Amino acid sequence: MNLYPLIRPLLFSLDAETAHVLTLNALKAAYSTGISHSLFPALNDNPVTVMGLTFKNLVGLAAGLDKNGDYIDALAALGFGFIEIGTVTPRPQPGNPKPRLFRLPEHQAIINRMGFNNLGIDHLLDQVNKCAYKGVLGINIGKNFDTPIERAADDYLIGLRKAYSAASYITINISSPNTKNLRQLQQSDESRKLMASLKEEQLKLQQEHGKYVPIALKIAPDLTSEDISRLAGLLLEFEVDGVIATNTTIDRLMIGNHPLALENGGLSGSPVKAKSTAIVKRLAVELEGKIPIIAVGGILSAEDAQEKFAAGAQLIQVYSGLIYKGPKLIEEIIGRSPQISDQPV
Repeated sequence: MNLYPLIRPLLFSLDAETAHVLTLNALKAAYSTGISHSLFPALNDNPVTVMGLTFKNLVGLAAGLDKNGDYIDALAALGFGFIEIGTVTPRPQPGNPKPRLFRLPEHQAIINRMGFNNLGIDHLLDQVNKCAYKGVLGINIGKNFDTPIERAADDYLIGLRKAYSAASYITINISSPNTKNLRQLQQSDESRKLMASLKEEQLKLQQEHGKYVPIALKIAPDLTSEDISRLAGLLLEFEVDGVIATNTTIDRLMIGNHPLALENGGLSGSPVKAKSTAIVKRLAVELEGKIPIIAVGGILSAEDAQEKFAAGAQLIQVYSGLIYKGPKLIEEIIGRSPQISDQPV
């Protein structure tokens, strides 16, 4: 039974961040009381191996919905093939002042300037240790807002070391528009230095823990063709395990003169679909199938998901689509997902 169309008007009558917290707590209560099994029947598996990990299906939850890992089991009950939590920073931080989350229903879009609000990586790891979920779990890491950009690698290395034993894979978020100068890390010298440091540390941690945890880089949709070619070259050079394309956009062209168009923050949902798909398509050409692509951005239907797969993605993630379409979206995408037999390196 799809109850979300009945519930959504109530949620959309509330402030977006209030509704966000209320929904997550309701899902957690449903899971704790066992109601989730009735509300969200088990979906058929469509397993695929990417980055050396076996995902039970191709649809994942994008980072940002569960920043602290407080709702892992409840979200997994919706049928996701994998869950990504975070972005989490070494130290707790409150994020940007409220209001900082805005819906644009006319465009099936969201603007957020949350600013990596989170309780710190130690809290997140405590939550991971308490959860029952045994599927693929990504941990998305970032830098604290007050860490100078020239010291950003220090924060990412702290996150990598702490998350390594708990994560199935680790995402390096250098593309949020809501932390000052963060996207500078996508530029040539900075990205090279950061990738070199992370891959060196990954090798040390592999030897220390006796297991290999893949690293994925999350990039912006606002990159030029030259930026993408350069980043693709670095991904290949350093043998980064995956790339997530894309984060939110700072471009407002797609929403025209909407009253919220002047709000600062990253725009997600339907307006970013074309930009994200174009990045995926270009990456697929540049990477030549040597590094898997996880596509995210503007996926609000099974057709949108198919577009991402056709562009060259091996997996997809949803966030804004879940807000606008509800959990039924996961089932619809899985029912239309391709069976991918080739195994990316």
